[in-house]
Amino acid sequence: MPRLSEKNVLITGAAQGIGRAIAELYISEGANVILSDINDDAGKSLANSLGENALYIHLDVAAESDWEIASEFVQKKYGHLDILVNNAGITGFLETTGPHNPENLDLASWHKVHHTNLDGVALGCKYAIMLMKASKSASIVNISSRSGIVGIPAAVAYASSKAAVRNHTKSVALYCAEQKYPIRCNSIHPGAILTPMWDMMLGEGEQREAGIKAVAADVPLGTMGEPIDVAYAALYLASDESKYVTGIELNIDGGILAGSSAKPA
Repeated sequence: MPRLSEKNVLITGAAQGIGRAIAELYISEGANVILSDINDDAGKSLANSLGENALYIHLDVAAESDWEIASEFVQKKYGHLDILVNNAGITGFLETTGPHNPENLDLASWHKVHHTNLDGVALGCKYAIMLMKASKSASIVNISSRSGIVGIPAAVAYASSKAAVRNHTKSVALYCAEQKYPIRCNSIHPGAILTPMWDMMLGEGEQREAGIKAVAADVPLGTMGEPIDVAYAALYLASDESKYVTGIELNIDGGILAGSSAKPA
């Protein structure tokens, strides 16, 4: 039997990268998946390609009004939610003017990153809890980062927001347990995963290939990861196989945080 058979799912930032890989894997495991993003064209196209068990809605995770609309949609469509993947996030390098180092940080840029990466997760958890109380076994999966565990001198807003996601996950897990809700909450911490988020840093052509090799050289397993590597972790945490797992942080980083050089160049 598929591992997510008849589970109702909402994934944020699902149009590309890790979110897309999770959506594709969840569909293959029998879930009903609502993909959400602000990139409507890519999101709709992906949902159409995934078949009748996938659909798309617009959702800016930093806007509570969007979460209210999404919540109403889930309630009307399915009656409850079983799985939320809080995946949407930004580095701030493309979306803000910066800079992002601790001495010269631009406060508006800092706020923009936190609005998306942290407020988006907090709002997602808030509305998911409301929708998950009617579930027999529900799971919130928050996508943090290895940057939420180590310092990142050139991306302090991103690192700070992802560290906050790590801690908020634990608070949500304990709250739901205290309230006797059938809801678990865990975080995933990807590192060196080759997604579109890396495109600006890696460049194109020979420069890109050289950049990938340079990153891989600092990874104990000797290669950059793929979005599917994170998706498999998200599948485990969403499924009932992890029914006794809550409040954890799962590193998907090729061994970086085990003790090698953890700070990205």
